[in-house]
Amino acid sequence: MSIRDSGARPRRRRSAKVDGDARQLILDAAEKLFATGGFDATSTGAVASEARVPKGLVFYYFPTKEAILTALIGERLPDEPIADLGSLVAPGDPAKSLVNLDTALNLRGHTSPVLRVILWREAETHPDVRAQMRRLRRQLHELTVRLLTSSTPHPVEARTLHACATAWVSAMFAAASGDRLRAMDGMARLHNDDLGGVAQLLAAGLTQLG
Repeated sequence: MSIRDSGARPRRRRSAKVDGDARQLILDAAEKLFATGGFDATSTGAVASEARVPKGLVFYYFPTKEAILTALIGERLPDEPIADLGSLVAPGDPAKSLVNLDTALNLRGHTSPVLRVILWREAETHPDVRAQMRRLRRQLHELTVRLLTSSTPHPVEARTLHACATAWVSAMFAAASGDRLRAMDGMARLHNDDLGGVAQLLAAGLTQLG
């Protein structure tokens, strides 16, 4: 009887590398650690330990720790923040439409740590993250212009739409950043009524300027 037939040689458990999962395990671990402790405070060894892979395997996929951060931001942010803008439009009610957009984006409570924490925290010191932040801001501005165009009951000048969109995106970003700072101090996030009031002001401005 052969060794194979006798069952004397147990099957070896396949490694993450063999399964092709190691890269994702590393990114998952880095996402968790960067979100909780920050990029600078997280060592490559800590990422390897959290991912349960050899440290050398981290460097196999990512030559530097910065490369891990770049991959996270580049791969785990959605290409299009909102797939179906039409479902957010409240005809004749731009204020409600703006609030619908903020709710759908959920920048303040997003399930992805990349979007909820890492993007805001690391933008100050990492150029790749700042570039993604600018990209996101530009996308949201374009979405807001389209949303206001569809929901405002009368034609509005393009420059007015763009100004309102700039104000609204800034308000959403400020709320997300403010909530992150409040969370760091163990404080509750701001109530949605705060942004709702901004939406009402912008809608009133559109009505007066239209």
